[in-house]
Amino acid sequence: MDTVSFRNTDITGGFWKKKQEIIGNVSIYNILKRFTETGRFGAMDCKWKIGEPNEPHIFWDSDIAKWIESVSYIIEKEPHSELEKIIDDVADKMEKNRLENGYFNCCYIAKNPDKRWTDRTDHELYCAGHLIEAAAAYYRATGKRKLLDIMEKYTDYIYKVFVEDKSAEFVTPGHEEIELALVKLYDLTGKEKYLDLCRFFIDSRGVTDEREYNGVGHKYSQSHLPVREQTTAEGHSVRAAYLYSAMADLAKRINDKKLFSACETIFDDIINKKMYITGGIGSAARGEAFTVPYDLPNLTAYSESCAALALAWFAGRMTMLDCDSKYADTVERVLYNNGLSSVSLDGKSFFYVNPLEIRTELLERNTSQENTIENLPITQRREVFDCSCCPPNITRFIASVADFIYTVDENTVYVHQYINSETKTERFIIKQNTDYPNDGKIAVTVENAEIIALRIPYWCENFDIKLNGEKADYEIKKGYAYIELKSDKNEILLNIEITPRIVYPSRKVRDCIGRAAVQRGPVVYCAEGVDNDFSVISFKLSSEPCFKTEFSEQFGTYVITVNGTVPIAGEKLYSFEPEKRMEAKIKLIPYFAFANRGETDMEVYLLC
Repeated sequence: MDTVSFRNTDITGGFWKKKQEIIGNVSIYNILKRFTETGRFGAMDCKWKIGEPNEPHIFWDSDIAKWIESVSYIIEKEPHSELEKIIDDVADKMEKNRLENGYFNCCYIAKNPDKRWTDRTDHELYCAGHLIEAAAAYYRATGKRKLLDIMEKYTDYIYKVFVEDKSAEFVTPGHEEIELALVKLYDLTGKEKYLDLCRFFIDSRGVTDEREYNGVGHKYSQSHLPVREQTTAEGHSVRAAYLYSAMADLAKRINDKKLFSACETIFDDIINKKMYITGGIGSAARGEAFTVPYDLPNLTAYSESCAALALAWFAGRMTMLDCDSKYADTVERVLYNNGLSSVSLDGKSFFYVNPLEIRTELLERNTSQENTIENLPITQRREVFDCSCCPPNITRFIASVADFIYTVDENTVYVHQYINSETKTERFIIKQNTDYPNDGKIAVTVENAEIIALRIPYWCENFDIKLNGEKADYEIKKGYAYIELKSDKNEILLNIEITPRIVYPSRKVRDCIGRAAVQRGPVVYCAEGVDNDFSVISFKLSSEPCFKTEFSEQFGTYVITVNGTVPIAGEKLYSFEPEKRMEAKIKLIPYFAFANRGETDMEVYLLC
């Protein structure tokens, strides 16, 4: 199977059209402003001196690269000369300031030109990878070769250093990413050398004993075993999911069944034992990492924005290897929850960390030790971070969200996501008309396909399908309804029942014992104190919940009111009397919209 690129698809309306407009009209410019103010764009001059402000950081190249990639995806649909001029200026600076051998890194060239390739932990290959992806995206969008030529020469130099000369003081990247980029560069240029370099980095991981970060162990960078022997998701969650994505990419291109099997086993470990209901991964702040199975705290959830996006990219790549709905279901979980909670409704600010609970009374609590640091996530989004990897990652993710909609083979169209859109490939013409996720009615018109496979979401209890106005015959395989089409042009009507449902977590998730969440379609809900005149932490769902839904223009989807009880406050810290409760109703909003109306308590899991 092959993916259908967002380049072949126009999102024509509905939920995601509005999100993309916010990214293109607001987020891109606000990130540009903040990256300019903090010196990131200026650092590309490579002229920084000791004592000057805005000291370049080891990952600044990657911040600029992801912004360029985001812009490239946007201007591919709607050209913008002013944004192109900014990117062209960056390319000019890179061409002027790179070393003769093609090396470019604004931090190393300005600060440590003699220490190239000496520290595995310092993101040189990670930054190179993002620059490669940016160059490929910009070339596809504009046809301009300068940035691509710069990065091809740089990549050829990396190949020489790591594969031919073996002159670097390490073998594999401390932070994976370049592996993904090398596959994109191979796909664009057809040069086997780049796929070989990707394979070298992947096959070498876990084989050699390399320096680790402050003695944290090889699991942190997924270097504890050769990749084909790994069975569990370990270590820094962003690095991990980038590696797994690259493994899936390589498995497809070289038909490596053992590598695919490792990807599938690791994926199952994530979604069955280490993933939040919102699609977040990496529950621990220490190391931004996976921990043990079912360790999914709500109040201190780390759940980094980049990690959720990386999980979606991993899952999206797996749909090209195996049409199993668990992959597209996971993409959907990220799309409508953790992936969107990462950015404010107005598109100006971002979360790095995405908790599932906020208790404002704990934010100011004192400790007996002055140096004790409370590991509680921030409660309001910020426009820029010292480590600002997430904002431009979110913009490139949303700008290219149509990548997730379809895969195709010779005669079949596989529909993974339901988004109002028009798509043209060399063979197929596909249109979707839907107000999903607000409504479950999806009309799909497809031309020149013999079979269409429609994903039936994991949360769906009831659905029906019509083909050209008649009840369709279909076969369910791995979560997809396969329908044989009758003519060259067909209209399929899929009607999925979308109603609020209670979601009960495994009792192995200790923070959620006695609690449950509310979900409507793919959207997970939460309660905020600003909407309710009682503690949302103490609300208990009724054993026979009655839901009322109302569309919210502010959030772009429905809000929910549900019945339950709250405690009648008592004065005693401990009592021999059972707690008394009274009837109440609680208002729930989409999780992705929390923390947009000031600092307030928030809770995903309610007592039940």
